[in-house]
Amino acid sequence: MAETFPLFDSHFHIIDPRFPLVPNQGYVPESFTCADYLSWMSRYDLRGGAIVSGSFQGVDQSYLISALATLGEGYVGVTQLPLSVADEQIAELHERGVRALRFNLRRGGSEQIEYMKSMAQRVYDIAGWHVELYIDSRELSELKGLLLKLPLVCIDHLGFSREGLPVLMSLVEQGARVKASGFGRVELDIAQALRDLYQANPQALMLGSDLPGTRAPRTFQHSDYTLVRDVLGDTAANDVYYLNAQALYFAGQPVAGAPVTPASSEDVI
Repeated sequence: MAETFPLFDSHFHIIDPRFPLVPNQGYVPESFTCADYLSWMSRYDLRGGAIVSGSFQGVDQSYLISALATLGEGYVGVTQLPLSVADEQIAELHERGVRALRFNLRRGGSEQIEYMKSMAQRVYDIAGWHVELYIDSRELSELKGLLLKLPLVCIDHLGFSREGLPVLMSLVEQGARVKASGFGRVELDIAQALRDLYQANPQALMLGSDLPGTRAPRTFQHSDYTLVRDVLGDTAANDVYYLNAQALYFAGQPVAGAPVTPASSEDVI
């Protein structure tokens, strides 16, 4: 049965062996192409998504440019860049659909954290990008002062840990975004975290499949999708499935042809 809510998948990976892959801690992921992704997500009213560069892709942009061109309208990129990147390359990547800079503080592959503030301000000034962090929320307390100085921050995978939720909640109350993704990776009460984070800031949460779930104990399941609606209700689910990500990645401008309310059951074949 097709789902009636429009969905923007805020976090997934494309792994195309035609492009460079960098072993990370001895790990190289299996192929997961654009065709594989679309097949996996075929039951959803998929209106776009954010392709996120993994540690195993380093600062290579070729796979991302290719994937964005293949998936087309509605899709954006979250990339990793070196400090030495030229302003012109940032502008060119923006033209290709990239919308955020990622710092991977758990597995590496991105630039060092000491350059986060300068790089975050630079990509924001040039292209309006925000910063996304792959980080355990238990480490957020020592970075909170820095993060609050950045134009905008998004935290992956609910921050992973129950112990760091109070700091994450504080950041969310002050405008940070959070990806409701990687449910197979986290060590917390997911339902309670969804309730608390949504209450703290209804614009913060965005659902992501985290496909193909590299190195995760389990990959994305349909129950992860339905949990959001079961816990938050239809109106809030529409925020988390679609509207919040649209506002973040498209600066509040509607994606052409994309509805902002769930379709009625009569519209679904």
